[in-house]
Amino acid sequence: MPTPISELCCSPVLAGPLTHEAADDLAAALKVVADSTRLRLLGLIRTQPSGEACTCDLTEPLGLTQPTVTHHLKVLFEAGFLERERRGRQTYYRIATGSMAVLCQALDPSPELLSS
Repeated sequence: MPTPISELCCSPVLAGPLTHEAADDLAAALKVVADSTRLRLLGLIRTQPSGEACTCDLTEPLGLTQPTVTHHLKVLFEAGFLERERRGRQTYYRIATGSMAVLCQALDPSPELLSS
């Protein structure tokens, strides 16, 4: 199973060579977010006034069935991009703290690397 996004190294990809394992982990994280439905889910959750949403809040805006939305939420959760909380019969999802920052940091070279 790939390393969750929150555990990936924070250094930029271009800062130096990646180990085979680090490259596999980063590729797995990128594969998770390289899906238009998952990107839309992240955007919908992030823009909710409460910063969280349940599956029932997401099916209509996406025009997808509940099982399809649940599948994509599970993939995002297992990769560490989402946190979830069960409340009665509903499960609420929110963006995992720092998950997007880790991904951006891994891909964004520091200014000193760009000038060399």
